[in-house]
Amino acid sequence: MATKFSEITAAEMRAAMIDSQLRTNDVTEPAVVAAMAAVPREAHVPASLASVAYTDRAVALGHGRALNAPLVTGRMLVAAAIRPGMRVLLVGSATGYTAALLALLGAEVHAVEEQGELMTAAQTAALHGNIRWVEGPLNAGAPDAAPFDRIIIEGAIETLPDALVAQLADGGRLIAARREGAVTRLVEGVKAGGGVALRSFADMDVAPLPGFAAPAGFRF
Repeated sequence: MATKFSEITAAEMRAAMIDSQLRTNDVTEPAVVAAMAAVPREAHVPASLASVAYTDRAVALGHGRALNAPLVTGRMLVAAAIRPGMRVLLVGSATGYTAALLALLGAEVHAVEEQGELMTAAQTAALHGNIRWVEGPLNAGAPDAAPFDRIIIEGAIETLPDALVAQLADGGRLIAARREGAVTRLVEGVKAGGGVALRSFADMDVAPLPGFAAPAGFRF
C-alpha cells in the first residue's frame, strides 16, 4: 500500500502521533513508543487514505475491516507486556501494522487473517522475518502453532471462542476489546485453571471483527 508521503512528512506525523495521542494517554512504555515511532503506519492503509493514517481514529481498509486508532494499538501493546522471544498469536492482522510492531518488540508473531487481499497487503508492508502469516478463519486461531505466551485479538468481539483460549499457555495473557451494548472496552486476562477471566481497563472505540458475534440472548 504505497504512499506519496515523503519520509520527512511521515516521520513528522509519527512524532506528532506519539506526542499528542500516545504519551498523553498512558502509552509511555519505551519499547512500545520506539516501535510505533519506527513503523510507517501509512504503509498499512490504502494509498488514498495515507493522509489520515496518523489521525486519532480508525482507518477503513475495505472488506468491512479497519485499522484501529493508534491509541487503541498502543494501549493493547502496553497491556500485553511483550518481551523478546515471546510467541504471540495476533488474530485479525489485516494489513499487518500490529504484526510489524510486535516483531520489532522481539516477538515471534503468528498473524491470522481470513481476507486474502488484506494478507497480501500485510506481507508487502510488514517485511520482517519473525512474522508467520496464517490465512484462515479468525476465530480458529493457529492451533498447529500453539501454545502462545500472548494472544492479541485485533478488534472488538462479543464472544471469546474456546478454541482461542485453548491456544493460550497457562499463565499467558490475552488482550482484546469487548463489545458491551453500545460501549467497547479494552480487556485483558491471564489464563489459569483452563480459563481466562477478562477485566476491562479502558473504554475505546474499536473496530469490530467478523466471526465473534454473540448468539441471540447471550451475555458475556
